[in-house]
Amino acid sequence: MTPKKKSWVEKLADSKGLPKVEEITEKMSKKWGTGTIVIPAPIEVDAMMKKVPRGKLVTINEIREALAKKNKATICCPMTAGIFARIAANAAEEQRQEGKKDITPYWRTLRTGGVINEKYPGGVEGQKKYLEEEGHKVIQKSRIYVVYDYEKSLIKL
Repeated sequence: MTPKKKSWVEKLADSKGLPKVEEITEKMSKKWGTGTIVIPAPIEVDAMMKKVPRGKLVTINEIREALAKKNKATICCPMTAGIFARIAANAAEEQRQEGKKDITPYWRTLRTGGVINEKYPGGVEGQKKYLEEEGHKVIQKSRIYVVYDYEKSLIKL
């Protein structure tokens, strides 16, 4: 019998012993310098995404900075932060489909440079709709979509 696939909500709740703070390895130090790196728990990334109010935005880098500070680390792992943001987004969409109203507003979390994350539920079109409903202007720059003047709507976590 095949094991049941975990739902996004279950993945979000599974912290796997995280957060964990470790020394930055020699290999990583070429890119990130020295100090410590936090591998956050998925629920921590979700909690940061939940703090963004209607009409405001945050980038994954601001979330990473806030998580590094919260965990007293030099940096937050960009790979896991990105993966966990995607898990939070999919868990929120799963909850919406179950009829929940108060879900994580994942569409307010952008990639670096105000770029819409095409890997979130609904892809670019889905998020564009939510962002425009909240008063943001979304423009296409070659193959990517960005929130115009997104810096004016950024919040500090």
